[in-house]
Amino acid sequence: MTNKTVLITGASTGIGKCCALHLDKLGFRVFAGVRKMVDGEALQQEASGLLQPILIDVTDTASINQTVGMIEASVGQAGLAGLVNNAGIVVAGPLEFLPLEHIRHQFEVNVFGQLAVMQAFLPLLRRGTGRIVNISSVSGRIALPFIGPYAASKFALEAFSDSIRLELSQWGITVSIIEPGAIKTPIWEKTIKTGSKILNSLPSKAHEFYGSAMKKLPESSHQSGERGIPPEKVALAVTHALTAPTPKVRYIVGKDAYFGITFAWLIPYRLRDWLISRTMVK
Repeated sequence: MTNKTVLITGASTGIGKCCALHLDKLGFRVFAGVRKMVDGEALQQEASGLLQPILIDVTDTASINQTVGMIEASVGQAGLAGLVNNAGIVVAGPLEFLPLEHIRHQFEVNVFGQLAVMQAFLPLLRRGTGRIVNISSVSGRIALPFIGPYAASKFALEAFSDSIRLELSQWGITVSIIEPGAIKTPIWEKTIKTGSKILNSLPSKAHEFYGSAMKKLPESSHQSGERGIPPEKVALAVTHALTAPTPKVRYIVGKDAYFGITFAWLIPYRLRDWLISRTMVK
């Protein structure tokens, strides 16, 4: 690649941070999107002088446009070689009782925010014949109970990634989807903290109907974080998507992701529901 300038959203921690540092070590010029400059300064201490933290809120049009202007002023006619859409959150709880504002916020960040960033940066990507890498999840292929909003957002991300990949193919702009399983990142602790706050705010009926299953959520999230694979595995997939002569459309990362996706495709729906319900619902 002659142009090695990329933007990564959600680079404060976890997968985004790991991708930013990995690409920085490979000699990429990385614009690392963060919500707080203190996170950017901490990231910069671990990176070379090429990495530049940049404030961006994917749910704020003004913030996105300001970021576009700053990056365009820096890269000029060279444009961008890559955009890694990684920013995301997890909203958990029983769909029957989850307030709609929480579900809407899930989609604002994980779906509309990703699309807004792509729309805003496509002129720079077209200029640099760049590539788009969207960080999805195994939950974009199989929806489990009590993470319905998150799974729905990832299903949506997969769908519009497929559509826009076809739309942009005439300009040589590739779109790849990364589908990790459990990754050892701070998102699990954030999920537990946010999930507990949401669950505690639900009406008494929610606890009456789903109490036993809801009590398992923090433990399940903690276990997923403990047994997750290192985020460096995702960074390798992202690097391949950005640099390979013919990048894959989908990258499945982690044995549990392979198992979950195979399980979703091969097991009949009723049997699958019964197996999942035995361990997660009752």
